[in-house]
Amino acid sequence: MRPGDEQGYRDYQGYGDHPEPGQTRTRLPDPDPYGGAPRRPQRSSSRSLITVVGVVVLLIAAIAFANRGGGEEKTGASTKSDQPVTSATAASGTRPVETKSGGVPTGFAHTEQGAQSAASNYAVALGSTGMFNKDSRHSLLDLLYTQEAAARLRGPMDQAYSAEFLAKMGLDAAGNPPKGSTFVSRVIPIGTTVRQYKADTAKVAVWYVGLIGMASSTSTDPVTSSWKTWTFDLRWSDGDWKISSETQQDGPAPVPGDDRAATSDEISKAIEEYGGFTYAR
Repeated sequence: MRPGDEQGYRDYQGYGDHPEPGQTRTRLPDPDPYGGAPRRPQRSSSRSLITVVGVVVLLIAAIAFANRGGGEEKTGASTKSDQPVTSATAASGTRPVETKSGGVPTGFAHTEQGAQSAASNYAVALGSTGMFNKDSRHSLLDLLYTQEAAARLRGPMDQAYSAEFLAKMGLDAAGNPPKGSTFVSRVIPIGTTVRQYKADTAKVAVWYVGLIGMASSTSTDPVTSSWKTWTFDLRWSDGDWKISSETQQDGPAPVPGDDRAATSDEISKAIEEYGGFTYAR
């Protein structure tokens, strides 16, 4: 993830800009292994009542949907009206690409769907812990960006991921966490949409939730989540989609729920047990 994201993913308005980091909120458990932040007050009884009513309404709707048709005999043929309507973020059924370079999916189709799949997977790669190591960062830049963009970004990126910045994140000069700690940096796409598409260029926005922070009983920078939209300008180059430029903006973020924040050990275990996905439209 990009420098400045240590308290939630930072706005990234092109290359070289440094906007102020956005404010984030996190709910911590009792007792708090990250430093004793107080729990949020309980929801009001009226809020709870609304939630219960909402669940009941959804349940009734689900039952009505399941029982609709009045016992009419089903046939093997389906009509056009029976087919689900595909939205901008609905899965198309296209198989994910099977080729990978350096662990990153590559070889996407020269189509709108291929551009969306590329943007999703590139967001995951650029939001990974690999960006905090110089060698792997350079490999990602060369793999995911056009040659011109990669050459332009290499120097500024190395300056941004300075030893001082890494130390602020709790990492050593090589981007490694202390022994017994787990550094977390992940991007999980929620959906994509095509802003523009031409024969060899595409502008694709990826709505995602990001995780970043240090999972450790002594950490002062706990793992927090943030919601962002990452927009990529893609160009068809050398038989694949490549990034020519990008921007980020906050949100849209849902209302935080009442889930208990996990302990550092729970977060570390989850990061070790749960791998990521290869995304496809």
